[in-house]
Amino acid sequence: MLIVVVLFATVLLRAGIVIVVVYLILPATRVCPRCASDLSLIRHPVLRHLVPSVEHRWCLTCGWSGIVRRTPQLPTTQSRVINRAARS
Repeated sequence: MLIVVVLFATVLLRAGIVIVVVYLILPATRVCPRCASDLSLIRHPVLRHLVPSVEHRWCLTCGWSGIVRRTPQLPTTQSRVINRAARS
């Protein structure tokens, strides 16, 4: 029984290492890795609930499609102006 537990633990450890490495390999930008233009978000309700730390994005310019890491969305300059006006 101990051998089964040890083998099962090594399989889980190997799967965990693979998942972490694949996540770190994913690009973490919102620009296309091919042509450097902005990527459009493709919303997947199932993907968003299963793996909330990744997004499916598509480039309108060159047609690249892929999974990228979710990054915090930076406010645009227009929203900064609105926020500053609201504070005044």
